[in-house]
Formats: sequence, structure tokens, C-alpha cells
Amino acid sequence: MSNLKKYTLNEIPHYKVHGRTVPGACPLPLFFNGSAVELNVSGSELLVDLEVSWQNIDIWVTVEVNGELMSRQMLTPGEHCLCLFRGMSAEPVKNVRITRETQAMIEDEDCCLIVHGFRTDGSFYPVPKGKYTLEFVGDSITSGEGTYGAKECFDWIPMYMSYSRDYAKMTAEALDADAYLFSKGGWGVLSSWDNNPNCNIPSRYKQLCGLCCGPKNESLGAFQPYDFSKRKADAVIVNLGTNDASAFQQPAWHDPATGQTFKQHLNPDGTYREEDLNRFEDAVVSFLQMLRECNPQAHIVWCYGMLGYELSFAINDAMTRYIRESGDHNVIFLQLPNTTEETVGSNGHPGELSQRRAARVLTEYLRDYFSRTNGAAL
Repeated sequence: MSNLKKYTLNEIPHYKVHGRTVPGACPLPLFFNGSAVELNVSGSELLVDLEVSWQNIDIWVTVEVNGELMSRQMLTPGEHCLCLFRGMSAEPVKNVRITRETQAMIEDEDCCLIVHGFRTDGSFYPVPKGKYTLEFVGDSITSGEGTYGAKECFDWIPMYMSYSRDYAKMTAEALDADAYLFSKGGWGVLSSWDNNPNCNIPSRYKQLCGLCCGPKNESLGAFQPYDFSKRKADAVIVNLGTNDASAFQQPAWHDPATGQTFKQHLNPDGTYREEDLNRFEDAVVSFLQMLRECNPQAHIVWCYGMLGYELSFAINDAMTRYIRESGDHNVIFLQLPNTTEETVGSNGHPGELSQRRAARVLTEYLRDYFSRTNGAAL
């Protein structure tokens, strides 16, 4: 290690950042699952300098070398010098990526992962952009909850969440695309699974990372407006509605501070109350309008079905209304395969096999779409 040279990020001539963050930030916060720093580097050894903080929600990362998973681990709070590889032949250039596995955590205001720099005896080389840029917007499915852990495990813990076994990663890799994720377990288009109307993805989408909280994240720029012009998505993939369906089955949400109450209701026969279903459809239409405003060039794909099809018709109806009212035909509804007893993971969520099935469907669709629209041979 005595031969290693220490570099801050702004001293490294070539590196690639994955995920929403503050452009050019040094040190660099990784707010979302799938956020990463990727390097092409020679040398026999590489270490990364990290700053980690959390109170009750731990942070997990993965290390990949030449596209293969080398390690997956929880990081304890504090400053870390983490070895990414050592003892390798010095001359070949290795592709290395350190990635945040776990979603942004509004439940822990101290939850932060910050990259300060790297140490190596090698040199840095350019990292090419992906052929496409994809943004994935979703809930616990897109956060990879259930992709690790046994089927009989039902704890809500970061250990069972991942980007490394997520359909977003699988799809992006199959298409040679760069992926950006914006997801939060339990949240929906209109409300969370338990009817909390404050926990909806559209209300935070325009912030860089409105899915975390606290003064430290604020100081890192998490709540700044996100500049969508800095990365133009070729496709925005939305996977929302599962928690909105759950809200119809849950008791009313009560805010003890304001006395506010919110509830999506079922009729006595178990069907959805029309005015509440319309309220959900209005939220879908409104979010589509926002997505188009922020991503004028993107193909919008609304996926649904990995944990049931309850709101499929409602989402489809809302998208039909949006197309009719806006004249925007660059959107589509795509049904994904439901999770089965064979493909379920921990906490009753889609396991790796379910995520892989979804990725195959989405990849096939996007490959066909891109080949038709720009003649690309994938």
C-alpha cells in the first residue's frame, strides 16, 4: 500500500458517475440504489475512500470488477478505506464499479454514502457512456426488495434490498444503457400502501433526491431542483401502482398533527369505489404530464404486474385519457409477469427470478422500440 497514490475525485481525469447527483461534486454523495462510481484503471491495487453515516438504516454496497460481482457488504458508520482489488496484474485495464445497493432512506436522516476518492498504483482511462440512458421510477420492486434472503424471511431490512439483482440493472446491462433510479419502497402514485398521501413519488420527483431527509442530506444538495437537461433519458420506465392497490385494503391514514384523514375505499362488494378510482387515475394522468414536462424526448413505458394486476385497467384507462387529451403518443403500458411461488423472494416480494423475468420482457420491448425508432442494431 505504500506505493499507492491518493486521489480526490477532482484529481482523477476519467471516471463515470451513475445516478442522480450534484454534477462535479467532490466529495460525491450517492443518494439512490444503483448510484455508483465507475472507473477504468490499470495497476495492481485499488482502494476507495468513503464516508458513511446512518443511525438505524444500514447502507450496503457492491463491488464489481470487469463486470463480475466481487463483494457485497454492509458499511458501518465512519470513514472507510475499502479495498476494491489487489494483487492483480498491473498492466491490464480493469473496469471497476462501486455501487450503492440500498434505496434512499427517508426513515433515517443520517443515512448518507459519500465517495471522497481513490488510491491506486495505476492510471485512469476514459469510461464510455452507455448506448442509451434509462430512468426507472418505482417502489420497492424497483428498489430490489426481496432479491436477497430466504422466502420465509419477512423482516424489512436493507440486507434484503439490492440493485445487483434488480430488473433495472439487468435491463440496462442487456441494452448497454446507463440507468438512473428513483424509487422508494411503500410509495405510490397517489399515496403509500397505508394511505399516507404525503408518500407519493410525483411529489418528490423534481427534486434531486426528495426521498431522503435531514440537514446533512440537505447540505449535500439532495433537495435542490433536479436539472433534467444534464442527462436526457431515451426512455423513462415507471413501475408504480402496486402500493396504490394496497391502499384500498388498508385502514384510513390519520395525521395526528393536523387531523387530516385519507382513505381509498372499496365498495361493499369488494370493487373499487368509483370516485376513489378516479382519484387514482387523475394522479396517473398528472404524473404523466410531469414526466413529459421533465423528459420531453423520452419514450415513457408504464410497467405493472409483478405483484398483481389489480389496477391494470385503471392505469391503462388513465394512459388512454392522457394520450387523448395531450396528443402524446410516445407512451405505452407494458404488463410484466406476476411473481409466483417459484419466483418470490423474501418479504413476499419479487425474488431474483421474478426480476429476471421482468427484465427479459422489458428488454425485448425496448430493444424492438429502439431498433424501430433510430435504426440501432442492438
